[in-house]
Amino acid sequence: MPTLSEAEIASLLTPYLPDAAPLVLSRLAVYLELLLKWNARTNLTAIRDPKEIVCRHFGESLFAGRHLASETKTLLDFGSGAGFPGLPIAILHPEIAVTLAESQNKKATFLREVGRMLAIPVEVWPVRVETMPEGRQFHTVTLRAVDNMSSALIAAAPRSTNDLLIMAGATPPAPPGFTLQASILIPTTESSILIRAIRN
Repeated sequence: MPTLSEAEIASLLTPYLPDAAPLVLSRLAVYLELLLKWNARTNLTAIRDPKEIVCRHFGESLFAGRHLASETKTLLDFGSGAGFPGLPIAILHPEIAVTLAESQNKKATFLREVGRMLAIPVEVWPVRVETMPEGRQFHTVTLRAVDNMSSALIAAAPRSTNDLLIMAGATPPAPPGFTLQASILIPTTESSILIRAIRN
């Protein structure tokens, strides 16, 4: 399957990230190529079309990355899967220390390979978040398309010192100790929202 040029990627990303920097585009192009290659032999994402991957996965993740608090220094991507939204956020914000939590071995291996190929210092946590040392915390925890969002939010809440950034199809209940902010409609979608839960 042919991959896309950086100019094509930039055009597709316009609704989510206008004026993407050249380094961001070149890294996304490599990421896309790796994702398509790995996806041919192991199921990383159900989306196979490169343009749809750029819009749905890269674009929506970068849109979330634009809505992080300016003081964010550490971020945990809870249930990262093929790296969304954590890897595009790490590409957009190399100053943030990003940890990708993914308990499926094949996906965790893929995440390590992307980090190595892109020379970005992401940490991959290859087991369940619940097994992290009790005191391990992050400024922000992101959650996107996780199974059972309500349960995931309860598991994610103790890991966040400041906020949870949630990408979902509907507003979830706020976990104890957090207050939901107004939701933001994700561009080019009819009902996907980005919503922040701030620690009280």
